Amino acid sequence: MRLKFLLRPGWIGLILLVVLFATMCFTLLAPWQFGRDDETQARNDAITRSFTATPKPLGEVLPANRAPDASTEWTKVAVTGEYLPEHETLAWLRSVQGEPAIEVLTPFRATTGETLLVDRGFVRPVGTDAPEFAAAPTGQVTITARVRMDEKDQEKRPVFERQGHSWTYSVDSRVVTDGTGVPLRPGYFALVDGQPGGLAALPLPQLSAGPYFSYALQWIAFGVMAIAAIGYLIYAELRPPEQTSGTVQKPRKMSVAEAVAEDERREREEASSRRE
Repeated sequence: MRLKFLLRPGWIGLILLVVLFATMCFTLLAPWQFGRDDETQARNDAITRSFTATPKPLGEVLPANRAPDASTEWTKVAVTGEYLPEHETLAWLRSVQGEPAIEVLTPFRATTGETLLVDRGFVRPVGTDAPEFAAAPTGQVTITARVRMDEKDQEKRPVFERQGHSWTYSVDSRVVTDGTGVPLRPGYFALVDGQPGGLAALPLPQLSAGPYFSYALQWIAFGVMAIAAIGYLIYAELRPPEQTSGTVQKPRKMSVAEAVAEDERREREEASSRRE
């Protein structure tokens, strides 16, 4: 049977490897990149809508202490209440527009009774120290902010004290709650420009589609090429030997002088054989 060679251990291992790789390309890697592309497009659409959208009441966007998710992030909300500057926390080791920055996080107690973590914006550090910056206003104010999901610190580092300030490595309401003792609702809220208590407003992410869609197509192409390669190897193994040993050389054409010399040689051989 001509396909018997496929039962050799080397061929079995090669085929299994190709099948595994192609399966991962089609069912894991390409869908993952398509998902990243969908997430990026959804984020871009949400940011674009927020430019012209009217701020909504917080309870309408995130009712019952609901945590922000991809469907609500970047939505503008309007909240009335007062800042709690005595529990202010600074975000350490940040970068804004490619330069070091410190983000100022101040709890904000809404008139509804819940407390939000408000990102008032950023300031530039002086060396590794926080500079002087404007304090949050006292009394009741109404602010407009964009909803943000909590960041995640893989090392789960807690709030620490330094130079008279509380510091955090991540903008995470849970970490700040643990560090300050102030119960905060999930997520945080980044002030838009021109708000009471606002510092330099955080810039929005660039509205770029990113490379995810092209990466997904590349993984699909890699899977197809892997299958095509193993198919070609099997075909090459099945070809008759004469088709795999190279091209057959055609007889070289003799010149006129060579043809005449060959005729004379034959005539001498025939004459010699007749004498014998």
